[in-house]
Amino acid sequence: MNMQGSVVAITGGSRGFGLEIARQLISLGAKVGLIGRTQDSLAKAAAELGDDNVVCVAGDVGTDGVVAAALTSIAEHFGRFDALINNAGLARPAAIDSILSTDLRLQIDTNFIGTVLASQAAIPLLKDAPNPRIVNISSASAWHYDEMSHLSVYAATKAAVERFTRDLREELQTRNIGVSCVRPGGAWTTFADSWDDEALRESLAAWHENGPHMDVGMEALQVAKAAVFCLTQPPGTAVDLLELRPNKRAPKLGEP
Repeated sequence: MNMQGSVVAITGGSRGFGLEIARQLISLGAKVGLIGRTQDSLAKAAAELGDDNVVCVAGDVGTDGVVAAALTSIAEHFGRFDALINNAGLARPAAIDSILSTDLRLQIDTNFIGTVLASQAAIPLLKDAPNPRIVNISSASAWHYDEMSHLSVYAATKAAVERFTRDLREELQTRNIGVSCVRPGGAWTTFADSWDDEALRESLAAWHENGPHMDVGMEALQVAKAAVFCLTQPPGTAVDLLELRPNKRAPKLGEP
């Protein structure tokens, strides 16, 4: 799993799965370009990972032109471009009849449109890479009904990412670009840190109504290793869909 000298761009790279993926790639000899919403979180990530290994670009991936400029900047900084990991994603929990239009658009723009825009921008940058790759991070919420409740829009955007990935894989085969989708279940991350407290309580209450137990036992590290596994397949081979879920049963967290 040698990534020595490779350059990988990671959207949503300053925390959660993205940051852990960056750690794993750097440990294998890669350089990483991190794209995130805030300069503060990116600066913290860069300080941890080592400035020689990282270049950071702040921006909203769902805004036209932003992610294209970010990827170009990463490629110019390191002098090459080998892979893109579309990891940026967020959720705003709410029952369907109370979803705010701003939260609806935010999730669609970040989770789905951002993935499409970043993929479009990466394609021409990957033309000279020896083993070019695009890896899209989905979510078990797209297909499994025992995940957190009140995430209908988030789950729908991730289902859209998976359908998009299927066609992207087919279209890029003639250019020898491998396209993969990683579908992780629940893992310990900072994903829910920005959720509204009242919305979170309502989501937990609805979730508990579906049964008293949950699957646990997975860390962000396992998801990161799955993403790296997709990147390190030999040319001419690509992981299509890799689903990784926790496999221990435990009482659900939080107050019902």
